[in-house]
Amino acid sequence: MKLTTTTMLTLDGVMQGLGAPDEDRRGGFERGGWQAPTWDDEAGTFLNQVYERADAYLFGRWTYEVFARHWGPMTAGPIAIALNSKPKYVASTTLTEAKWPTTTILPTDLIANLKARPGGELQVHGSGTLLRWLLANELIDEMNLLISPVILGQGTRLFPDTGPDLALDLVESRSTPKGITIQTYRPNGRPQYARADA
Repeated sequence: MKLTTTTMLTLDGVMQGLGAPDEDRRGGFERGGWQAPTWDDEAGTFLNQVYERADAYLFGRWTYEVFARHWGPMTAGPIAIALNSKPKYVASTTLTEAKWPTTTILPTDLIANLKARPGGELQVHGSGTLLRWLLANELIDEMNLLISPVILGQGTRLFPDTGPDLALDLVESRSTPKGITIQTYRPNGRPQYARADA
């Protein structure tokens, strides 16, 4: 399967607490709920299309629990229908029971085996810790970044201060009426380094 990621973040790279002021207060984070003021129909249409083309979903434990609480009870809408009808996998060493139907708990060392199965897209949404692990282990085929025109100045960022270096090929880029930029990248090995005057 093609492993794709979709991440909503601010211009300064924060991906924490986008949905509501009290969604994620870890680390003293106080600026949650930043996404809604910049969200628009074009961003929503893009996101619906992404969810609908998934064959399966892969989550980290934290995001899985948030999604299960929010999307699990829903029965209408493209995202709810897709999430509730397709297989879900949770990469976790601490979760012992999956209460959301069609969910399998999976150790991270088996993700490569899951990715090797036939099929279309295995999608990761949010799941920052898992996403950084996937990047470090070169398992991501394509990344969707939805960047809101907001700078928070605090919160968990997608890319850590230290981590692997990665070159990316831009596949698609566009902006929505409220200023969200939607960028799709494919990893392309390590970056090239040279002098600016070369």
